[in-house]
Amino acid sequence: PAPATAYESVEYITNQAAFGWYLRSLHKWAATLMIAAVILHQMRVYFTAAYRRPRELNWVIGMCLLMCTLLTGFTGYSLVFEQLSYWGATVAANISDAVPVIGSFAKQMLLAGDNYNERTLSRFYILHAAVLPTTIILLVVVHIIFIRLHGVTELKLEDEPEDKPKHFNFFPDHILTELMIGLVLMVLLSALATIFPATMGPKADPLTTPEVIKPEWFFYVSFRWLKLFSLTFAVLSTGFIVGAMFLWPWIDKVLRRITGIEDISVYIGIVATFALVGLTVWEAAVAH
Repeated sequence: PAPATAYESVEYITNQAAFGWYLRSLHKWAATLMIAAVILHQMRVYFTAAYRRPRELNWVIGMCLLMCTLLTGFTGYSLVFEQLSYWGATVAANISDAVPVIGSFAKQMLLAGDNYNERTLSRFYILHAAVLPTTIILLVVVHIIFIRLHGVTELKLEDEPEDKPKHFNFFPDHILTELMIGLVLMVLLSALATIFPATMGPKADPLTTPEVIKPEWFFYVSFRWLKLFSLTFAVLSTGFIVGAMFLWPWIDKVLRRITGIEDISVYIGIVATFALVGLTVWEAAVAH
């Protein structure tokens, strides 16, 4: 891919290739549902305290999967080379440049240079089509191995008696369950792709800045956060929050010991969920 042909190739797939619009729409909706599923799964694990011993490492692997999934969504969005995706990538690079110490290096690694150039799309393509999918597959394999070793934590009511541990065979039980879910998802994706097909925006123009720049929905929270505070504070606080999420199994242990409240993380999670939903809806509702 290159700036000269990136937009035209996607336009050809969308408007001229046989069933190209359908395949692109499937890809778009599958990516959207994948990101939503990973976010919801991470929330489920959090609220069921499934990150506690002996599952701390699997929580960290899950966080790595979440970060890789978001980065995959970002690079895929940028590959279309539309006006909004071009300027979204430019804004993201400028934000990464504000990170202390490693900011300049992060920006150069993202853009394959100091500014958006002819190598940037190739960098995004390599990340999106090779590096990130391979990393995600490896992480998923390790994640499933840990799940098979430690089992699944289920949410129980306070007075609900403890069930005896149940053995859930990998084959055929686990495999058949995944296949059934996969079939349902295929039907859902096909319906979404047909009813709400992917569209094309205007081609990227480096000389014209759009009046309104909007990222994909899964970055609405970060985008609204950047608008509320200074760039330095927004970047540092976001980094602090992400770092805390990675270390939450151990932070939770310290908080429970200090406060004596067993469900302290649940209360924090409820506040955080309201904040995430509120910021997302706020950014989606306003024009700029």
